[in-house]
Amino acid sequence: MKKKNVFVLFVLLLMLQLAIVATAQKKAQAPYKPSWNSLKNHSTPQWLKDGKFGIYTHWGLYSVLAHGGNATWVANSVYMKPNSEARKWWVKTYGPLENFGYQDIVPMFKAEKFNADDWADLFQKSGARFAGPVAEHHDGFAMWDTKWDEYNAAKMGPKRDIVGELATAIKKRGMKFVTAFHHAENWFYFPTWDSTLDCSNPKYSGLYGPIHQRGANPDKAFLDQWKGKIVEVIDKYDPDFIWFDFGLRLVTDSYKQEVLAYFYNHAAAENKEVVVTYKGHDLPPGAGLLDLELGQEAELTYYEWITDSSIDSIGAWGYVNGIGYKSLDNLIDNLVDRVSKNGYLLLNVGPKADGTIPEVARELLLGMGNWLKINGEAIYGTTAWEVAGEGPTKIAQLGAGSVRGFNEKNSLKYTGQDIRFTVNGNNLYATALAWPGEKVLIKSLAPKGDTWAGLYPSEIASVTMLGDNKELKWEMTLDGLSIETPKTKPCEHAYVFRIVRRKPF
Repeated sequence: MKKKNVFVLFVLLLMLQLAIVATAQKKAQAPYKPSWNSLKNHSTPQWLKDGKFGIYTHWGLYSVLAHGGNATWVANSVYMKPNSEARKWWVKTYGPLENFGYQDIVPMFKAEKFNADDWADLFQKSGARFAGPVAEHHDGFAMWDTKWDEYNAAKMGPKRDIVGELATAIKKRGMKFVTAFHHAENWFYFPTWDSTLDCSNPKYSGLYGPIHQRGANPDKAFLDQWKGKIVEVIDKYDPDFIWFDFGLRLVTDSYKQEVLAYFYNHAAAENKEVVVTYKGHDLPPGAGLLDLELGQEAELTYYEWITDSSIDSIGAWGYVNGIGYKSLDNLIDNLVDRVSKNGYLLLNVGPKADGTIPEVARELLLGMGNWLKINGEAIYGTTAWEVAGEGPTKIAQLGAGSVRGFNEKNSLKYTGQDIRFTVNGNNLYATALAWPGEKVLIKSLAPKGDTWAGLYPSEIASVTMLGDNKELKWEMTLDGLSIETPKTKPCEHAYVFRIVRRKPF
């Protein structure tokens, strides 16, 4: 009898110990609570700190329209502004809105030439270290196989799981996977309160959003779906990067906290690093990474930030007929400038409705990749230095307000005296944003006054230019470090001097 009691006690103690271990493991795998105090403990992933540059795509029903200055907002103008150019164009192209609505566009979105591997190959060749699609835009059409509504690319239109195919192709190439969400704006994007339009028909609420009074706040059902879609994407496709548009401000704190905690804990359980970006004051500082739409900081910052910018020059985001593109020089210069100021770049490209990426956009992305093959050492794995840069060309300060950004200037022309700095190990990289001529003078290294950043001549072991790699003649003067440039240019844009210090920076 005693032996039996001892055995039972042993089993009970063992079960208790296992329960304690299981509870401890569960807590270890779920370190984040749905509170801002807890979520602010999250930090920027090392892969983002090292990778710097990524690509995402605006592609959906709006790509069929291919119209307007901003492709992604055309349908909103059509529905919300009866006297707009967009409404007039719609009526001329498709007929009265009462007879042909946005939901009639769905069968026209066929994506017949979409090839996820082709996209992923291009993104990899561009030098991007993370990439992915807009999973759902303002218009309410999801690009994955979702259980939340029937208006999605897997069930309608292309009848393909676009997010799923891209997740597989991008991860297969060793890149981190991005998903972007705009679907909080679906609440106000269409006038569902207008009984004269098809968007007020409950039959189509899976696309247009729930019918509600104009000016009403998002209701519980809408917020539940908002959260449910993101959790579904996390569970099905395991993204590394979730990007949020400004509609995040419409979402109450508790829902945002629950989504972030779920994502961060999901990553912790998988032993991986992830990032969430936000705009303005849509999250408290530290809970995610600040995003500046079409913007960049004018000076070095002591907080990290990222820009969502676009390869097109008109702010179209999605593909439109007659689209213009930024120059390769502009794209490279702005990547270098952002990295020097403690920032990162998420660059958008808008594919055509059939799934092809426009040839000009392809050439620009490949051009960035070719530049990074030569000069990526000054971008990947680097950190900002004590000084971001120098030179005569100035960037406009970011505006104040809840949405900061929009200070990009496509017409900005940098000179050979505009220089940006990064560091890694013993190397200081000084990137001249245009060819400086036979000599360059780096004034920030002058051993005098407040501009001196701490380099003595005796500290410099060698100076070379990436892509040339031959030792260059240099001299430290009272005005700065004077360097003779190579006889031939090693590339066509932004030239990087590698200044090797005898000890690490």
